[in-house]
Amino acid sequence: MKYLPSISMHFLTLLFFFLHPIPTLGSTGYDTSPTDYIRTSCSATLYPVLCYTSLSGYANPVQQDPAPLARIAIGVSLSKARHIASYVSNLTRETAYGADPQASAALHDCFSNMDDAVDEIHGSLRQMRRLVAPGSESFRFQMGNVQTWMSAALTDEETCTDGFEDVKEGPLKTEVYERAVEVKKLTSNALALVNSYAEKGE
Repeated sequence: MKYLPSISMHFLTLLFFFLHPIPTLGSTGYDTSPTDYIRTSCSATLYPVLCYTSLSGYANPVQQDPAPLARIAIGVSLSKARHIASYVSNLTRETAYGADPQASAALHDCFSNMDDAVDEIHGSLRQMRRLVAPGSESFRFQMGNVQTWMSAALTDEETCTDGFEDVKEGPLKTEVYERAVEVKKLTSNALALVNSYAEKGE
């Protein structure tokens, strides 16, 4: 699997938004700027500051619409998940010989889980590009798929971080763990925005 750099993924996310518009819910009733809308939407997530800093740069395509906001949030989490999967994959090769057995096992398990998370988040993004009009039974079915895959990705990411609990402290553990936690937070935020959009579209 080839992994795209973070900046490239952000560009592709925006490109997909413009080339593959998804159904919207029309006016949200917010009398605010797009960045204020993103800040307000992010307040419903577990990590609102990270949510806002990671998504505020997309204010122009988002405007005040929960659909592109959820979609771009998924794209951002996918970009980060791909990046760490590639990073951990390289580490597993570098530490194949002479490494602490627990650290080596944790790295291999983390790569496997992150690789699964990448597939699941990508599946969610692909489904978001094919959404039908909100309010229909098909819409609820499609959003259910998105929610299921994002939840599965979050579980896989949590399994990655849990695997490092018994690994002795050191630079390798700290670096991988902190990166994995960031991805987990981004996925959690994206799932919260997906849930909000699904609820508004019922």
